[in-house]
Amino acid sequence: MILLRAATALIAACLLAASPAAAAGHPSYGPELEGFDYPYEVKRFAFASQGEQLSMAYLDVAPEKPNGRTVVLLHGKNFCAATFEGVIGTLAKAGYRVVAVDQIGFCKSSKPAGYQFSFGQLAANTHALLEGLGVGRATILGHSMGGMLAARYALTYPAATEQLVMVNPLGLEDWKAEGVPYATIDQLYQSELKTTYDTVRAYQLKFYYDGRWKPEYDRWAEMNAGLYTGSGREQVAWIGARTSEMIYTQPVVYEFPKIEVPTTLMIGQTDRTAPGANRAPAEIAKRLGDYPALGRRAAAAIPGAKLVEFPGLGHAPQVEDPAAFDAALLKALDR
Repeated sequence: MILLRAATALIAACLLAASPAAAAGHPSYGPELEGFDYPYEVKRFAFASQGEQLSMAYLDVAPEKPNGRTVVLLHGKNFCAATFEGVIGTLAKAGYRVVAVDQIGFCKSSKPAGYQFSFGQLAANTHALLEGLGVGRATILGHSMGGMLAARYALTYPAATEQLVMVNPLGLEDWKAEGVPYATIDQLYQSELKTTYDTVRAYQLKFYYDGRWKPEYDRWAEMNAGLYTGSGREQVAWIGARTSEMIYTQPVVYEFPKIEVPTTLMIGQTDRTAPGANRAPAEIAKRLGDYPALGRRAAAAIPGAKLVEFPGLGHAPQVEDPAAFDAALLKALDR
């Protein structure tokens, strides 16, 4: 028995060492991001959706001196609630209750097989959580893919949305209309399976950070990549494929003129994020992801929208320059 256990342990160690993450010296995490610590207590919202019992992870951080307002934080596709660590602390110190959500399919939340992903469904899940927490009205802040979700939430639940803040949101252009070819979910799945720390870092370095990498970005790149090199990599890859297809096929840009709530766009000016640009012809790819122009166009389309531009910052200004971002955010919330 002792020899059997020793042999089993040796085999497991060899398999781990052979994994892309272990070979590169980076961590792997479980399918619900087991092993990665969040900066605040992780709570759970249990609910039924599409015939399944699901668990949505979220952070609910109380303010130091309550001002009676709540800010809800919605992460991007390659991010999690934990990525808002600094923003949460700043908002709580300024008097805001902060609810940061891991959407179903992402990070520490359930990974249901065959789930029908849509921004409408994710907005409904988020609204159910907030109702369960007794939050009747809140500022909805979304980053990256979360910006598309935040826009859908504000369009669907305007009475429950005090303000809308979109931080370098995806969906400021319709990639299909721009000429990016469709990729099937099977094709996207195969692409997702190739995710490693090195591919995540290379993508973010090129599109997010304008070729400038800082050591503090490693934690977030490892958080993203670790899900794809852990025991739930197939589950995570299938969900990554389906949500990539969701982003491509469910544009919100055409509905910007219908947004009725006070809106602020916060745009890092070096961002060139354009999902699917690698599938497009070179002449099309080079014009995609022009966030300075896209931000101005979106601000003009949304009634009364305010545009905050961050020169020298990219896709995640809250990560690149927390002090500048937090100051601008607090000013925007005072509108």
